[in-house]
Amino acid sequence: MEFCVLPSGAKTLRNITVPACLMGQDGDLITTDLTIKDGKITSTDAGQPAETVIDMKGAMVLPCFVDMHTHLDKGHIWPRASNPDGSFMGALTTVRADHANWTASDVEARMDFALRCAYAHGTKAIRTHIDSADDLAASSFGVVAKLQEKWAGKIALQASCLVAIDNVFKDEGFFPDVAKIVANGGHTLGAVTYPVPDLQERLLDFFHLAQLYDLDVDFHVDETNDPTSDTLRTIAQTVLDLGFKNTVTVGHCCSISVMPDDTANDIIALVAKAGLHVVSLPMCNMYLQDRTAGRTPRWRGVTMVHELKAAGVNVSFASDNTRDPFYAYGDLDMIEVMREATRICHLDHGRTDWSTTFITNPALACGFEAPSFNVGASADFVVCNARSWTEFFSRPQSDRIVLRDGNPIDRTLPSYSDLDQIVSPL
Repeated sequence: MEFCVLPSGAKTLRNITVPACLMGQDGDLITTDLTIKDGKITSTDAGQPAETVIDMKGAMVLPCFVDMHTHLDKGHIWPRASNPDGSFMGALTTVRADHANWTASDVEARMDFALRCAYAHGTKAIRTHIDSADDLAASSFGVVAKLQEKWAGKIALQASCLVAIDNVFKDEGFFPDVAKIVANGGHTLGAVTYPVPDLQERLLDFFHLAQLYDLDVDFHVDETNDPTSDTLRTIAQTVLDLGFKNTVTVGHCCSISVMPDDTANDIIALVAKAGLHVVSLPMCNMYLQDRTAGRTPRWRGVTMVHELKAAGVNVSFASDNTRDPFYAYGDLDMIEVMREATRICHLDHGRTDWSTTFITNPALACGFEAPSFNVGASADFVVCNARSWTEFFSRPQSDRIVLRDGNPIDRTLPSYSDLDQIVSPL
């Protein structure tokens, strides 16, 4: 049951708890009021008179979330395409084999299911990566366009193509056609980087197309515990050498965590200088990295978020995969991501502004309108039955209330049985 009932229409939520950083103030958590009228915030001042006042008794309120790194086209294929050994290679080969099933109707059903989950959990903007090899780009980006229209006003949806860097050529192969599809849809150019002999040449071809079409870019980078995998350095240096001005996002960046400190710090400084945006995917990286049968993992798989943030890098967290061979679990629930990231990455001591990495930082990286408590902003909030961080992180907040345009939404999650005909074992 919901912990309280909020009416639709104009109202003041009195005595709410919010992160100070999201109010432009110093400190950790503060208590204030929030007045809503015509779907907009009209006041954040405490004690203002109002006709309808609800005493929230310290309930925590956050702006709706931005989930900037997902794989909606892979989502929920686990019942028919499970990872045979939980390894990264097992995930790659299983997904590649399942591509044969990725008709437009198959992808649309699974993506729409995922968006229904994200919306119910309180997310209002998503970037998804789209597998673009095996002649999938035209069909899957067509699905994205269809769902952008269907979900307009509920979830802002972006997409980024996903191809291996050794398949990136500016004048040959399939990648130039993919780049045109991306450009025509107003999306983001993406690739997976790892050490290949001609990495510099492939990156130059990649950025040639990004510049040709004036595109932002988003890379999967060094998703490995191999300390010799340092393609992040090459990306950052290439951005600087080219004077590339559009937004560059790099995800995962796991390997720097197992490099010598001096080496990692040099790379972090270069990332900061190049103005890259970093997104960490703690749940998926914990699941895949350092996995060997019969052996307990020795590290957490995540990138150096504290050091990157201290260097001035815009750091975010996101869901990544859900119920597919790369991650068997997840539900596009950003509160789950917050809870797990806090535990895995030790976000609970030191800086008090980590909540921005789930809301405003990813909005900045993707160019979404940043959710906020500013007067005049849309009244899109997640209200939780928690008055402190220890209460917030100790429970999954399953009874949360999601307000969109100031009104509570139906938070009923779709049943997995809705996908039975799509993902049942073949």
